[in-house]
Amino acid sequence: MSEFSKIEWTNATWNPVTGCTKTSPGCKNCYAERFAERFRGVAGHPYEQGFDFRLWPERLKQPLAWREPRLVFVNSMSDLFLDRVPFRFIQQVFATMRESKQHTFQILTKRAERLEHLAPHLDWPANVWMGVSVETQDFGWRVDSLRRVPATIRFLSLEPLLEPLELDLTGIHWVIVGGESGPGARPMLADWVRAIRDQCQAAEVPFFFKQWGGVRKSKAGRILDGRTWDEYPHEARELVAQ
Repeated sequence: MSEFSKIEWTNATWNPVTGCTKTSPGCKNCYAERFAERFRGVAGHPYEQGFDFRLWPERLKQPLAWREPRLVFVNSMSDLFLDRVPFRFIQQVFATMRESKQHTFQILTKRAERLEHLAPHLDWPANVWMGVSVETQDFGWRVDSLRRVPATIRFLSLEPLLEPLELDLTGIHWVIVGGESGPGARPMLADWVRAIRDQCQAAEVPFFFKQWGGVRKSKAGRILDGRTWDEYPHEARELVAQ
């Protein structure tokens, strides 16, 4: 199943893997789990199995059929570097991305240790961006692991942002910040967001503010200090303008 995406920082999603397991505090109110579990038991639905782990080899070639260039978020409903994803399957995902030169692929993981371990054994084409999620300072080590990955663009997703963060942005090319949304959403303070924006500006790293979040995220919006912050690495600016 693939589709154009409502996620603010991408154009489309591609899910050759679905289902995941919780690994850190940011996973507590997982949007993907909440969405998938709504359809558990619905015969024939892509999420008939809910949020249980599943490989979809029949989806591996989907991006090759998309003619117009897109920003593609890989595995919005899972984590490509989940331990249960076989290395051979990851290689097949990378092969498709390498072949789909018209697209730019955005991979995001919380499994930074496995990412760092496997990265030297993967062929990293220029159209693959790699990111890690960091929700609290305790998981700042994920940024160190990401720095050792030979991706053209390395980015951070600080969502849900659960506390103030002090970041070393050396070797980082993009930062996304967002508050948690949906039932049980934990609060995010404006000063936490401003501090990260200021760190990005000092390091000359593009800053993207995705949302304030909350139970009614559309009402909260995404304005920070009177404006939206939709900065991207220069490699993506033509795609974003389309």
